[in-house]
Amino acid sequence: MSDPARTRNTVYVGGLDGQVTEQTLHDAFIPFGEIVNVSLPKPELPSSKELHRGFGYVEFSLAEDASEAIDNMDQAELYGRVIKVNPAKPQKDVNEGLGSRTAVWEQDGYATKYNVGEADDAEVDGDTGRDPMQGLEGLDEAGPRAQ
Repeated sequence: MSDPARTRNTVYVGGLDGQVTEQTLHDAFIPFGEIVNVSLPKPELPSSKELHRGFGYVEFSLAEDASEAIDNMDQAELYGRVIKVNPAKPQKDVNEGLGSRTAVWEQDGYATKYNVGEADDAEVDGDTGRDPMQGLEGLDEAGPRAQ
């Protein structure tokens, strides 16, 4: 799902019962348009007795069909459970964002995204050349000021 066009045509379906199969999902969403692909991600632990992780993706041939499916199937009931249907988000790289093993500020593109440069690094190190207490005059008393 890294291609933006595929992402627009794909819907996320969450809150699925353990009995739901790819065929069940296909049959539930076929009224909204031609389906290109249905996937139910497997559990991370292969010893798990569950068939899937409780969510899946349905890819339509047209973005309009995906939008129609979202409008009609969000908060619908499937196998006795209320499902959530939303636009799919692109898959994150395991080395980016929160949850990665690399600190956010050390990841590629962080400096350009947040406009961090060497001048900002100097401020972090406390080498700004200005007094950190400047502008705090008259704040030696706690509480509201008398009018």
